[in-house]
Amino acid sequence: MRKSRIRLFAATGVALAALALTACQDGTGTKDEGASESTATATTDTSSGTSQGTSKGDATSNEHAQAGGADSTGGSSGSTDNGNTGSTGKGSDKSAGTSSGTGSDDGPETRVACNGSNTTVTAQPVSRPVNHMLITVKNTGSQPCDLTYYPVLRFDEMQWVPQPVEASQPQSVVGIDPGQSAYAGVLLASADGSGDGGTTGHKLTVGFQGRTPNSDGGPSATPSLPAKGVYYDSTLAVTYWQQSMEDALTY
Repeated sequence: MRKSRIRLFAATGVALAALALTACQDGTGTKDEGASESTATATTDTSSGTSQGTSKGDATSNEHAQAGGADSTGGSSGSTDNGNTGSTGKGSDKSAGTSSGTGSDDGPETRVACNGSNTTVTAQPVSRPVNHMLITVKNTGSQPCDLTYYPVLRFDEMQWVPQPVEASQPQSVVGIDPGQSAYAGVLLASADGSGDGGTTGHKLTVGFQGRTPNSDGGPSATPSLPAKGVYYDSTLAVTYWQQSMEDALTY
């Protein structure tokens, strides 16, 4: 019985030794297969991971590329729009500047002055209001002209200048188109007789002012007076140039 067990153990040992030797020779075995499976699994996992990583990376890159392309296109469109808008804005500004420049050609600094060379002037006493005279200036030229401030009046050889009625000053320069007229009213004498030094004038000179007060505005005019002359005293005053006859005789 004991010998049988010894033989069985010996036979089992020989079989195990033979099995181990065979495994070593052909490169197979439980451990090697386990290692191979582990390696294969790791390789597969790595490959799968790499593939997934690459796929995700590519997808991410594609998304970024698409997003970047969209951003780039959007930026380009924005730049183009802004550029066009800016260009249009500047163009509008230039156009507006040109238009303003053209408009300024008709401004006071380029318009001609009304004076004795391009107008006809009349002076006519009126019944209402009393002791008043109306001066009328008609543009006989070919282009509009401007009347600045008020007429400078001089009867005969008088040595003083009648003062203007300040309340009559208009808000802008009075302009006259060709064939049209403007006016000024003259208070010859006070209605209550408070004036002094009354006398009769037989000759009237109407002077024109330039762009600054009391400057020379060009040739004067000498409108005819009634044969009997015009009576005036120290209260003699004149209005600023007016666009209408009614305004000229209001003061």
